[in-house]
Amino acid sequence: MRYALDMSNERQFFDTSGDERVRGFLHEPAVANGDCLILTHGAGADCKALLLVALAECFYLSGWTVLRCDLPFRQERPHGPPPRGSAERDQNGLRAAVASMQRQTPGCIFLGGHSYGGRQASMLAAAKPDLVERLLLLSYPLHPPQRPGELRTAHFPSLQTPALFVQGTKDGFGSIAEIEAALKLISARTELLPVTGAGHELALKKNRAEVAQTIATAFQRFVDYKAA
Repeated sequence: MRYALDMSNERQFFDTSGDERVRGFLHEPAVANGDCLILTHGAGADCKALLLVALAECFYLSGWTVLRCDLPFRQERPHGPPPRGSAERDQNGLRAAVASMQRQTPGCIFLGGHSYGGRQASMLAAAKPDLVERLLLLSYPLHPPQRPGELRTAHFPSLQTPALFVQGTKDGFGSIAEIEAALKLISARTELLPVTGAGHELALKKNRAEVAQTIATAFQRFVDYKAA
């Protein structure tokens, strides 16, 4: 069953028709371009994260349908990090969200996430290369802070989906130089958008709208490259 509740320019969205329930907020512009971006959150947040809200607003104003969704682990527990072993189920949750949006919108589906959510999106895309058209990976957690030897790149050589990485220049989970080196493992087209002075959160209250617009503009340009 799929249903939604009106809330300004967004609707609370539920889809229980698949193996994993999809829960989040759907932004549907009055004049849509047919494409859809699915955004999910990091390990300590949910789909109400202010950066995701700001990004959804930017894409919505450009005619995109946007789904901000909670990963399965967050649907099970309102606070705290994902439990050990939840990655596979969280990826299945993202796959269910993609399937739901394929039924909802006629155009291309794009998938993105912040930190843990972006990592799960990239792992899913590496396993399912035809699932989505492009990835938007915000603050990719390349390694735990102060442990640069524990790289989370085992799936990078298998990743065939073009991806835009957005990384703060002060992110303790991966420096710009470290991200640039890691991207060489990916055969698909990639781009890196550095956010000067930003940490892992990417944006603060004072500049959240500006950073979100910069990211949205860069990703739309990255997507438009497919037509060139």
